[in-house]
Amino acid sequence: MNDEEIHETINRLVAEEHDLRTQRHHTAEQQAQLTGLEEALDQCWDLLRQRDALRSAGADPSAAQARPISEVEGYLQ
Repeated sequence: MNDEEIHETINRLVAEEHDLRTQRHHTAEQQAQLTGLEEALDQCWDLLRQRDALRSAGADPSAAQARPISEVEGYLQ
């Protein structure tokens, strides 16, 4: 996936998240869907950061790979 495709995915996920968040009450299914969207967004942002780091180091950004959700969600801010 290239940077443009990642950004398109992020925009789609943000739109889905926004649509769900505009609803007043969330069912358990919708809450699970929100959690999945948040995780997928974190994964996409992490992939972009990896690609930027590789590019900055003079390496091939296509070597970046999406990390597992458990790893991405375990990062400390």
